Amino acid sequence: MPEAVSQGTRINQSVIQLIKDDITDLDVDAFVFYAQSDLALGSGFGTAISVRGGPTIQQELENLAPVAAGEAVVSGAGNLKANHIIHAVGPKFREEDTESKLRTTVLNSLKRAEEKAVETLAFPAMGAGFYGIPPELCAKVMVDTITQHLQGSTVIKDVVICVLDTRQYTTFQNALGALG
Repeated sequence: MPEAVSQGTRINQSVIQLIKDDITDLDVDAFVFYAQSDLALGSGFGTAISVRGGPTIQQELENLAPVAAGEAVVSGAGNLKANHIIHAVGPKFREEDTESKLRTTVLNSLKRAEEKAVETLAFPAMGAGFYGIPPELCAKVMVDTITQHLQGSTVIKDVVICVLDTRQYTTFQNALGALG
């Protein structure tokens, strides 16, 4: 059971919900993994995906790599609860035009979800953590981009933003609260 769960914010026919949990353990159609361009499942959640999901995920990724920055590709999720993993290659902090690159990465993740008819989609705090994108910037860009997408025609019914810690949770809670 997640440690913290928001009530959810309705956008058009969809809902954005915020939780503090392990994204690899969620029962969703797909979740987004902030990947490296070579799609190697390295440390952190990459290890969790590899160990829990099994070797078929990395094998599938070998045929999809490399992926350009800002782009996203979809693989199966092996033995995980999700059906798909969207591997999104986003910016690292202090890259030129980080905000625009992050927006493009989130939008391309949403597009890949639409292509797979994903109804429940989970996002991590994209780039916050190991890649050094400040949580405030991450939350602003993600909430704005997801909200704009959900205001249009979409098959996505539920978006879960799944964060790791209280600081990220509070930051996203504030960004979602600003939606009114």
